[in-house]
Parts: sequence; structure tokens; C-alpha cells
Amino acid sequence: MADTLQYDHLVSKAKKLRQDTFNAFIEHGEAHLGGSFSMIEMLIALYEVVLKGEDKFILSKAHASFPLCLLLKEKGYEPKLTTHLEIDPENGIHCTTGSLGHGLPISVGMAMARKRLKRPGKIYVMMSDGECQEGTTWESLLIGAKHRLDNLVVVVDYNKIQALTTLDEGLPLDNLPAKFKAFNWDCVEVSDGHSFEELLPVFKESNAEGKPRVIIVHTTKGKGIKPFENDPAWHARKVKGEELEIGKKELGLV
Repeated sequence: MADTLQYDHLVSKAKKLRQDTFNAFIEHGEAHLGGSFSMIEMLIALYEVVLKGEDKFILSKAHASFPLCLLLKEKGYEPKLTTHLEIDPENGIHCTTGSLGHGLPISVGMAMARKRLKRPGKIYVMMSDGECQEGTTWESLLIGAKHRLDNLVVVVDYNKIQALTTLDEGLPLDNLPAKFKAFNWDCVEVSDGHSFEELLPVFKESNAEGKPRVIIVHTTKGKGIKPFENDPAWHARKVKGEELEIGKKELGLV
């Protein structure tokens, strides 16, 4: 019963964050809608349940930063609402990100520093699947395994769409879990990244001793607005006209 009540609460939080993000897109004329909506449940799971004490979260896919900033505002912080995050630790932004492929290298450095200084807490970093095509990603994976960074958790938003095409049409990531395992990372998958029942047990698991961990989360780009889902056009597109009304209706704003 307690789990059911928790899940219901988190579902309500996710619905509100989607609504708030959509309204912010309208107000600010921004709309990286697809990648923002694919990660909503993951953000809620991390900030409402998983992150503790000295843990830090890095959003590498910072073009989708609106929901993170809005969630931080709800918790009393005042981050700048932008699609390219600038470091502001006092307001929950722990590094500058936006140019893809840099969040993981920075996170590896932060995790290494904590190890050497014997400081508690984990580093969590969320990446896009498109970032798994970047050379810096695979260099960082090698370093993370070499230094046995079991205080590092990578979350991959695996919505299978990048910019204006699909991963398969752009640069396929065939058998991604096997690639991570070949780099000596502990790798697990979540088949439905919009289900708290699936997300929370995996997110709560500890790293294997001496191993960094990657969680590949299968998601739907644009989740929450059916006509926009899995459409590459909604990677970066302003919401206006008839589409504005469709979005409001789908999100329960009218």
C-alpha cells in the first residue's frame, strides 16, 4: 500500500512538471520538448527518492534543462532558466553543460576527486543516447573503469532519436549494453522509463564494488503528448498555433 501511494504521488509530480515545462516553453519561446519530456520521470525519481546528502546530479543533455530548472525552483533554488546550463552550485547546477559529450568527462573527474579525498556521496549524470556517439564518452568510460569509480552512476535517456533523425538512420548504437559491459561497467536496463515501478528498484540499487554503473533507460521522446511522441521534429521546435492547443489538451491544461 505504501509503495502504491508513493507511486501515485510521483505520477502526480511528473504530470505537473510536464505541464509547468510546457507553459515555460510557451512563455520563453523555447521548445526542446522531445528530450525534455522523455526524461521527466527519471528526474522525479532522482530528486524525490534517490539523491541523498552529498550526492550530486549533472545534466549532460542540457538542451533539455527546462524541467530540471523548474524542479530545482520548486525545491527552493533559483537557477537561470536556460537551455545551456552555467555552473551555479548554490542553485543546484554543479557544472556548465550544453555542448554534448562533456557531462560524463566532468562527472568522471568529480567522482575521481571524491575517491581520492575519501568524500562520501555519488555523482549521477544523465546523458542523451546521441552522446554515446561522442569520442569523449568512450574515453571517459575507459577512465571510469580504470579507476574503479563505484561512486559514479550514468543514466542514458535512450529515446532513440537525435536532432532531426533516428539513431538508426544517423549513427546506430547496436547492442549498447554489450558495449558498456565491454568497457567493464556494470550495466542494467529499464524497459519503461516512464514507469516508477520499473525505475525506482533499479535506481536504488548500489553499484557493484569497484565498478561504475550505467543505467540504460528506454524512453519515448515527447512523452505525454501523443501526436508529438517519437517525432524527430520535436527535438527543437517552438509550440504555436494548432499544436499549442493540442499540447494543452493532451496535458490536461484546458
